[in-house]
This record gives sequence, C-alpha cells and structure tokens, in this order.
Amino acid sequence: MRNRQSRREFIKVTAAGTLGAAFLSGYGCKEKASHYIGLQLYTIRDAMAADPLGTLKLVADTGYGFIELADYANRKFYNYDPAEFLKIVSDLGMDIIASHTQVEGAGVTLDNARIMAEDHAKIGVKYCLQPWIVEEMRTSIASYQRMAENWNRIGEVMKEFGIQFGYHNHNFEFATVEGRIPYFDVMLADLDKELVTMELDVFWTSKAGHNPVDLFNKYPGRFQLLHLKDMYTREAPFYEVIKTDIAPVGEGVIDFREILAASGTAGMKYMIVEQDESRTNTILEDIKTSYTNLTTKILV
Repeated sequence: MRNRQSRREFIKVTAAGTLGAAFLSGYGCKEKASHYIGLQLYTIRDAMAADPLGTLKLVADTGYGFIELADYANRKFYNYDPAEFLKIVSDLGMDIIASHTQVEGAGVTLDNARIMAEDHAKIGVKYCLQPWIVEEMRTSIASYQRMAENWNRIGEVMKEFGIQFGYHNHNFEFATVEGRIPYFDVMLADLDKELVTMELDVFWTSKAGHNPVDLFNKYPGRFQLLHLKDMYTREAPFYEVIKTDIAPVGEGVIDFREILAASGTAGMKYMIVEQDESRTNTILEDIKTSYTNLTTKILV
C-alpha cells in the first residue's frame, strides 16, 4: 500500500486546520502532495462504465491518492459488491474517501439512509454526499427548509456508522428564492454543522458570483471537502447549470492558490478534482492535466 504512514501524518495536519500552510510551504512538492488529491469518478463516468478496472488503474497511475464515487445502486458500487470494490481500489494504492449517493425527489429517506450507511461503511468511506436537488424541490424557501431538516436527520444516521453526511452545491442554491438566498439563509443557517458538512464546488460558486475565500471567512470550518474545477472565462453571475465553460484545474481563471491557501479557515480535509464535461472531448487527458497543474504549479 502506498505511503500509508505519510498519509496518516498528513491527515493529522489537516485535522489541525493548517492544511493551506502545509501545502504551500512544503507539502506542495509532488512527492508528498500528490497522494492527497482525489478524483470524483463522475468526471470519467463513461470510461468507468466501459472499463472500470482499466480506468481505475489509469487514475491511480496518474497519481491520485483517493477517489470519490458516483455510482451506487442496488447496494453495489459500479456493479461490484462493497468488499470486492474496496479490494480493487486498495490494491491500486488508493482510498475511497467519499461517495455521491442517489438522489430522490423528496430527499433521501431515513430507511434508505441507513441502508446507504451500512453499505458505505463496508468500503470505509468518510463522507456520503447529496449531490443534487431536483428542480421541483427548489421552488420555495419552505421546501429548502424541509430538506435541511431531513438532512440533519440523515446526518444523525450516518454518524452512527462513522460517516459524515454532506451536500455538494451547484450555482442555483445562490439564486434568490422568495427574497432569500437558500445557500446562506437556509443551508448554512439551518444545517447542523456537526451533522452536515458542505462540499464546496469552486466552479459553481464562482459562476454564482461568489469568491470561495469570502465564504470560508464568513463560515469557517464548514467546508471539509472542496471540488476543484476551473472555468475558462469570468461571466456575470448566473444560476442555470450550464457546463460549457468548465476547464481542467489550472487551465482557466480561478485562483486556486488563493483558495487553497485559505483551506485551513475553510476546514478543508480533502481536495477533489471534478470536471463535468470536457470542451475538447479528452477527459482522460484532462484529469492528467488537472493533476499535473496542481502538483507542479498550484501546490508549490
């Protein structure tokens, strides 16, 4: 298994809230930082569907130290039983840190949350995350409030299994609904920070017109996971989920050095590359570009 002792030492650093300083003053060298960058497998969903074993090997060979899952159905992960999938990933020297779970229109029920927690505990994930809200649930502040109440309960269930529940944002949560902004006025206000962490997507947050560092300063410690993807252009804030401007990390205009320097304030424990689409249709090359830029240009 690859560099387990160093990985444990690194996690101690992040838990102390000094990740940004560590990366930018020593952990940024490729031999160290490379092991602590993860990939959200939704990025390479087509390749995973066609050849999961070969694709996971490519991810490991690129240097990613862990993965975040995006395929859990019928109590299996990418059509593998939990123990089998865990062995595949472990044999490649990677960890499974987090998983985006299935989405239901009315939210994840408590019964399903317990089933998901049981299955995810078998593969050792630290985080289960709600990655999406269907449109019909975004129509009122009351619907957001019901979701927040439900998510707190789900967080309690997950905690029983040693798993942290969380939410991954897009840009629509920053749109005004009935005179209020759900991300600030409901999610960060009503979600119990001990039960539900925020996985901040820096691309979507930026597209909604917000600087992630400002959010870290205003809500310190609330963002244990960061999704890293770049954007080619700065545009006026918008709230539709439009993916045509997504770029590999370090190929666009987002200042990742500034964001990661503030990661201790954010409470960040893991950084995860995610790229929904590839403008050049070379997503397997794009994940290598993101990794290379992080380890040779940004975390230095």
